[in-house]
Amino acid sequence: MDTGTVPAFCARLYRSSGPPRPLERGDLGRCTPGDDELLWVDVHAPDGETLRWLWHCLDLPERALRFVNDGSTPAVERQGDYFWTRAVAIAPADGREQLSGAVLVCVAGRNRVVTHHTVGIGFLHTLRDEDDAAAIGTLTAESFVATLLDRQLAGYFAAVNDFECAVEHLEADMPGNRIEANIGELQRLRRWASRMRRMLAPHRELFDALSRPDFRPSENRDAERHFVALDTRFERAMDMIENARDLVIGSFELFSGQVALRTDGTMRVLTFVTVIAGVLATFVGALGMNFQASLFESEDLGFWSVVGGLVLFSLGVTLFARHRRWF
Repeated sequence: MDTGTVPAFCARLYRSSGPPRPLERGDLGRCTPGDDELLWVDVHAPDGETLRWLWHCLDLPERALRFVNDGSTPAVERQGDYFWTRAVAIAPADGREQLSGAVLVCVAGRNRVVTHHTVGIGFLHTLRDEDDAAAIGTLTAESFVATLLDRQLAGYFAAVNDFECAVEHLEADMPGNRIEANIGELQRLRRWASRMRRMLAPHRELFDALSRPDFRPSENRDAERHFVALDTRFERAMDMIENARDLVIGSFELFSGQVALRTDGTMRVLTFVTVIAGVLATFVGALGMNFQASLFESEDLGFWSVVGGLVLFSLGVTLFARHRRWF
């Protein structure tokens, strides 16, 4: 997705019945969502003045504003009825293995959620374009944040799926590839798996905190179940990424085995050639003994007869060895 085409501001008021209502900047100050409504404001790479104006309109905590520009490490904080999270979503890159991260900050309070990011995020762009989203109006702010974080994790599942397809492609093509090409592809897959783990592993503190009983911006039990399910989904994503690293190790073992088989086949051929050469050398040496045998008086006919016999012997032994699958 071209991040330059993403509008910098998007606000929607979701209701339990009916389509979402788009809002303009001037509508925010007068918008007070009810219990059966949810206000979502998404800002893409806003300037400082826009952020301060937005915080003032929605009466958001000052600590949350400082949190927005306070690094990229996944974290979560809360104050009263508000809480805010920072996560890293997978952003589009030139190559599937060249993963890049997009920092997503979610600030949630009573019936309102603000999302902030400086890089275009695919699932947010999709959510902006969804017209049939009445079910979102029935969600609390906590549950909506859980939905966004679940979509963020879905990006990692998609990355793992791409990785597994790349591993299968390598293993299918490995026998016909050059050794140098296989080594280069294994190195690329190793970097890919390590990059995924480095991006996802720091989220453990975030999802652990959200799922703990002492972290409850409200007493909503639905949100509690959503956060617990989200933590379980995170652990599953971590297991899949750990398994991705094991897949690279398995592919390397397969590569090592195939190299060993190639080497073994080469050594068999060399051994066979050495044996044949030794036998032929023995025959030639015997013919070179200093005896006055009638064979040596046959001139050219005798010479070519010996050469032909040696060639026929070599071919016969080679065919016999191939039939017995010695090499």
